[in-house]
Parts: sequence; structure tokens; C-alpha cells
Amino acid sequence: MEPITTTEELRTLCESLRKFEYVTVDTEFMRDSTYWPQLCLVQLASPEHSDNGAAVDPLAEGIDLTPLFDLMQDESVIKVFHAARQDIEIFVHLSGKVPHPVFDTQVAAMVLGYGDQVGYETLVNKVARKSIDKSMRFTDWSRRPLSSKQISYALSDVTHLRVIFEDFHDRLEANGRAVWLNEEMERLTDPSIYSIDPAEAWLRLKTRSNSPKFLAVARALGEWRETEAQRKNLPRNRILRDDTLLDIAARQPMSEEDLDKTRGVGRNFGSSKPGQAIIEAIKAALDSPQDLWPKPKQRIELPAGIGPTVELLKVLLKLCAEEKGVAQRLVASGDDLQNIAADDNADVPAMHGWRRDLFGQYALRLKHGQLGLKLQNGEVVLVDLND
Repeated sequence: MEPITTTEELRTLCESLRKFEYVTVDTEFMRDSTYWPQLCLVQLASPEHSDNGAAVDPLAEGIDLTPLFDLMQDESVIKVFHAARQDIEIFVHLSGKVPHPVFDTQVAAMVLGYGDQVGYETLVNKVARKSIDKSMRFTDWSRRPLSSKQISYALSDVTHLRVIFEDFHDRLEANGRAVWLNEEMERLTDPSIYSIDPAEAWLRLKTRSNSPKFLAVARALGEWRETEAQRKNLPRNRILRDDTLLDIAARQPMSEEDLDKTRGVGRNFGSSKPGQAIIEAIKAALDSPQDLWPKPKQRIELPAGIGPTVELLKVLLKLCAEEKGVAQRLVASGDDLQNIAADDNADVPAMHGWRRDLFGQYALRLKHGQLGLKLQNGEVVLVDLND
């Protein structure tokens, strides 16, 4: 079993796949020592179950992946993934475009009540009634040549996916929830969520101070680190560890000697090129107008005594989700529940669209004493208090 290694072979494959309603897609990649994921293999399969799938070697010398990227943009072909986020990120990085349209079986499983973030292997067992050989799970996909066993393992990620997709697609159409999934897929394929702006990198940090001065320096250091990580294609922590960055942001050293006193930096780090860049970033941040410094995130003060209301809403959410066979996480988050408890007009997903129909409207009725919860024969049931 040999992978596709030439542009012409890839073009022929992609042209044949364009005649189908959908194509199943998966990728194998490495990211242990790089900032950007290194694409090592792409697996594709058509709806024809006699098709054993095809593996594309993106590391083959001279191969041009343009035919693959064009297929990912073909609006007439649904691209079926499982847990698509990282796969989409790879295609966006390499082609600059988000695949569309997309069907993510992990999200579909949540809509159909399989639970939160259900794994591919679980769905293969439950839906396709097959088992997966796990022996190749920790393969180094960047090493060549790949064995037939490795390729066969990789292709199982797209061949079984056909059965799962067809089952889920039919069930979603039958129960009227296809529109729920479509809404989630539009979010998943929003280009903005794959845009990496170094100036916003500091927001990932677990800052320990709300001082605008500290935040301004943390922002500057985060932007410098992100830019360096992208430029050198190295993990962020290989450039500067989070705890070291935050320590520097708190101490704000202005000289080589002061920077060298920071825990976690090497000897004579202050006189190195990265050390000099850090000192310059600190100075630039402190010299910037203070009205442009980041503002501390305002904590929402919840009304006193709201805790029990939130707990009741959690029970209601679990009840509604179980009754309708949908994952709780897809309906409402913990923050959503707090906001609903505090404000009838909370602008959260749970108060809009199908989520409001399934849960939000009942949450408001529970808040206002129009709906109750009681134990009946060992089970929690809803009671209409207006009757």
C-alpha cells in the first residue's frame, strides 16, 4: 500500500473525489518541536465502501498540494472530519483558506446525545460496529518510509468515518436537528478563530495582576514571543516560558543586569539578542500612552444569594439535555448559567435559537417560580406551577 507522492497522482485523485456528495478527511501531523503543525499525511475516502481510501504524502519531494486545497474549497463536496479543529487549522496555515462545507462527527455526536467530545474510537465501536488496531497510535508520522501497517491504520480514520457520517446525517435529517449542526459548523469554519494575532497572544496567559502597567508589559512580551515563535517555527515555551515571561512582566527589568536576575533565564541572557529585544519591548510598553494600556478585565459581580439559583439551573440543564438526547456542553456553559441567573436578558447562546427552545425558556420559568423540580419515583421531574 503506497501513498500518493506526485502532483499528477494527487490531481487525478481529487478530480475523482469531486463527483461525490462528500469525502472523508483526516490528517496526521507532528507538533512536538514546532510552532506550526507539520503535516505528515492526509487521508481521503469517497462514499464508495469498496474504496479503501487514499493516503497523500505531503512530505514527498516536489509535490504540490494545490489540487487538495481546491477540493477543500469545493462547495459541492462536504468535507467530513472527526474533531476537525486542528485539521482545519493545518489547512488554513498551508492554504490561507478554511475548508467548506464541513461536517464534524464529534460535534454531530454531541447533538445526537453521545456526550461531550466523544472519541473517534468510541463512535467506530458504537456506530460502525468495528474495532481499531491501536498499535500505530504513537507513530512518528514524519519518518519515511511509512510501512503498509502505518498507512492502513491511518486510512481506518477515514474508511470507518463514512459509516458514522451516513448514520449521523440521516438521523439529524430525521429528527430535525441538522439545522443545529449547521449552526455549529458555521462557527467552526469562521476564519476569525484561526487568525493568530501576536498582539493578542498575551490573553492566553494566566496573569496574576490586574495592574495596567503589568498588563502592558505582559502584552508587549507576549507579542514579542509569539512573533519569534512564528518566525523561528518553535513552540512558545522554547522561546520563553510562561512563568518566566510573567516574572519579567512583574519585575520590568530595564538593564541587562536586572534581566539576568530573573528566575528561569540563562547566564548572561540580558546581553543576548533575545534579552536585548525583551528590554526594548519593556521600555516601549512603559513609554506608550497609559490610556492605551490594557484595562483590567472587570469581574461581573453576581447578586448575593444567586448560588442556589445557579445550582437549580444546572439540574434543569441536565434534565433538559438528557430528555432531548443532547450533550449539556452544547446547550449551555457554567458562565451561561450564572449570567441567566443574574439577568433575564442575558446575551448568551443558551438564550437564543434552538437552545432557548430546549432550555432557555424553561430556565426563565424556573427563575420566576412558574416551573418547579421534584423527585418522583427516584427521578427529577418538572412541575408546571401555573396549573
